[in-house]
Amino acid sequence: MTANGLVQIAIYCAIIIVIARPLGGYMTRVFNGESVWLTPALRPVERIFYRLGGVDEKADQHWLRYGTAMLFFSIAGFVLLYAILRCQSYLPFNPQGFGNVDPLLAFDTAISFVTNTNWQNYGGETTLSYFTQMVGLTVHNFVSAATGIALAVAFIRGFSRASANGIGNFWVDLTRCTLYVLLPISIVVGLFFIWQGVPQTLGAYVDTTTIEGAHQSIAVGPVASQEAIKMLGTNGGGFFNANSAHPFENPNALTNLVQLILIFTIGAALTNVFGRMVGNERQGWALFGTMGVLFLAGALIAYHFEAGGNPNVTALGVDQATSALQAGGNMEGKEVRFGIVNSALFATVTTDASCGAVNAWHDSFTPLGGLVPLLNMQLGEIIFGGVGSGLYGILLFAIVGVFICGLMVGRTPEYVGKKIEAFDIKMTALAIICLPFSILGFTAIATVLPAAVASIANQGPHGFSEILYAFSSATGNNGSAFGGLSGNTPFYNLTLGLAMTIGRFAMIVPMLAVAGSLARKRKIAASAGTFPTDGALWVGILVAVILVVGGLTFFPALSLGPIVEHFSMLNGTLY
Repeated sequence: MTANGLVQIAIYCAIIIVIARPLGGYMTRVFNGESVWLTPALRPVERIFYRLGGVDEKADQHWLRYGTAMLFFSIAGFVLLYAILRCQSYLPFNPQGFGNVDPLLAFDTAISFVTNTNWQNYGGETTLSYFTQMVGLTVHNFVSAATGIALAVAFIRGFSRASANGIGNFWVDLTRCTLYVLLPISIVVGLFFIWQGVPQTLGAYVDTTTIEGAHQSIAVGPVASQEAIKMLGTNGGGFFNANSAHPFENPNALTNLVQLILIFTIGAALTNVFGRMVGNERQGWALFGTMGVLFLAGALIAYHFEAGGNPNVTALGVDQATSALQAGGNMEGKEVRFGIVNSALFATVTTDASCGAVNAWHDSFTPLGGLVPLLNMQLGEIIFGGVGSGLYGILLFAIVGVFICGLMVGRTPEYVGKKIEAFDIKMTALAIICLPFSILGFTAIATVLPAAVASIANQGPHGFSEILYAFSSATGNNGSAFGGLSGNTPFYNLTLGLAMTIGRFAMIVPMLAVAGSLARKRKIAASAGTFPTDGALWVGILVAVILVVGGLTFFPALSLGPIVEHFSMLNGTLY
């Protein structure tokens, strides 16, 4: 590691800290229905949507109605996207003449974008038309992200309200999030990307002749508009197969920094929204601090091992030392224009959040460098996390944390003025346990089926890691991959689609049940026996709870993959 690299990480952290509070204040006003600077322009548009949808914006929904509306909206989105994929050849804006998408691949892709996962078992520039990319994928990038944010706000209302039957209105939250938060930022960022050289055109691919005389077709399209919401909404699905490693998606160091900032922007701001809505901003900063500690630890570990390189490569006479003339370290699978630190940082950020965009090949990371993004996803991607899902994920761990603290002192646990009782703990445990059930269950099945094992590019522990990474990514609604796994097979299209569904909805339903339970309870004033949840001690406890739960659950599987591969590498064995 170099001082320059550490400074870059520090600058990134400072930018996220600066953004969190003002954006959190703006989003709080939006979801509270208060006037913001965009209200004069967007309020009439908002009313039109309610009128067309027959929505009473003043109606407050019980958690069951809120959840049912979310589920039906997601089902309708899946059906629409599946139809677009299957009928692609008959739809407009298809200058390359791409055919209809295979049924199982269309199933996997539709589930992927509806659940905000954006797992891609295809190359976008060789498979999908402009219409599919815009109307199918980009639209779902907006609404799946808005759905996650709406769910987080509904969960916050469970803590902030007292003796209430409702947790908000799904249609109102969805509309306001899209209109006032996602769309304005995406327009500005999209224009910035166009300025930096990201294509935005409906013209056909450009045919050219190289200096060697060979024919080449250069893929272009409406890239900038998709790229903006891809990062802001932590969707991660790239227009091109190479994703953010492609120079048309991520041309330079400046666009790379902006993409990194976009991934964490809303997740960080939602912690401030939580603090404001429960009446104590310190509660939000405590969650931010917990996420920050876990993020920084992961980023430094990944950077350390990638900068250290592979000793077996050094033994072959390759110079991996950092110098003024080279980045040094493990540069396999990385873009020279980004180098070690920005590749390791991007991998950490994109898997802390459920983004999945990549600017380097995770499959080529060192074993422990690759363990960081893998573990990030297995912890539930609660380190800032996906837009919305990161916040409600860490709040579920906070409920477990105060429950454990309550057991230690023999007192009914409380969190931000709400008693945590048996029903809340049962639903919280159900929401948390569904993730390892899916990840480990599907991984176990895949490692014994010949058709599944045939898809891995490497044997031994790295091949196991490729399978484990795939189901961790799908269940965590991330979408990144150890690219050595060939996922476009009937087995993986089906099982990854099921894993994405479990990871999204099996967690949401019990979470909403907890939100409804908490909203009905009275607020309890803090007393001398109340455990403080807004200080450094609480941050330490919450970090420990997250790591212990993750460690107990996934350490055996990680031992079979990246950990044993690391020791094999030190012993001179390459996989």
